[in-house]
Amino acid sequence: MSASSMRAVVQHGFGGPEVLRVEEVARPEPLPTEVLVRVHAAGINPVDWKTRTGGGMAGVLGDPPFILGWDVSGVVEETGFGVTTLEPGDEVYGMPWFPRAPGGYAEYATAPSRQFARKPASLSHEEAAAVPLAALTAWQALVDTADVRPGQRVLIHAAAGGVGHFAVQFAKHLGAHVIGTARGSRHDWLTGLGADEVVDHTAVRFEDAVKEIDVVLDLVGEEHDNTSTRSLNVLRPGGLIIPVPSGVSPELLEAARARGVRSTAFLVEPDAPALTRIAGLIDSGEVRVEVEEVFPLEQAAQAHTRGEKGRTRGKLVLRVTS
Repeated sequence: MSASSMRAVVQHGFGGPEVLRVEEVARPEPLPTEVLVRVHAAGINPVDWKTRTGGGMAGVLGDPPFILGWDVSGVVEETGFGVTTLEPGDEVYGMPWFPRAPGGYAEYATAPSRQFARKPASLSHEEAAAVPLAALTAWQALVDTADVRPGQRVLIHAAAGGVGHFAVQFAKHLGAHVIGTARGSRHDWLTGLGADEVVDHTAVRFEDAVKEIDVVLDLVGEEHDNTSTRSLNVLRPGGLIIPVPSGVSPELLEAARARGVRSTAFLVEPDAPALTRIAGLIDSGEVRVEVEEVFPLEQAAQAHTRGEKGRTRGKLVLRVTS
């Protein structure tokens, strides 16, 4: 393989995990204000396999071929003209380009320098690659969108997942009373992360177990047992629901208004300043990162198969460079 090429997981059509294939492709070059990052690890998120099948962000990316992967951790290899915040050799992590074509499932990736932040020093690249998209989703939803305050009651659906386990910790950091929904086997772990209450959604209906909620962060979605609509019943007057996977339908918006509560659409954005704050919380020991399994780049298809089965505790990651 020449210096101008690299290995990457490319898909040439929409479909199942089998469309993900490792190929040799041209190595990208950084434009002005961009950095070239040698990717050590890439995180895997539900939006990846949804996009692979033609859902998710496929409408933004257009037709294949393309390279998935919005979570990366690696080392700056080269800087484009005008970059002053990073230099070659810096260890960085970030969520490049979301929701546009990312390219993280590859040995090298380019993006604007200000979409990257310095990697948490206490984490390996595999651990750091599990952070950006999931943690930024939780942070931007709770801090920027909901403006969670001390003493508020926050309900997090799918609390044991990639976004959920960060949301539990961030909500606790903000001083909230944190309630999560998860299978019973996850309860002790979530309590250890800071959850004040955990509801086993397989044993009871969550709306029978909780009430007077200020903020619902719905990481399950309306397509799963009407979770978003049912969540309206547990909100206080004026409370807010943020349905992340399924968004806000006209029906949900009308139902929220009828109950005197609020609902807002949400989509995560690249955010280096937030990643810097999150890195500080991780390095201080206040926030922990959970990686359930690491796969080599060549097993991207197997990693997607594992993720689509659900019930993952924390995140799945691809090891790109040893």
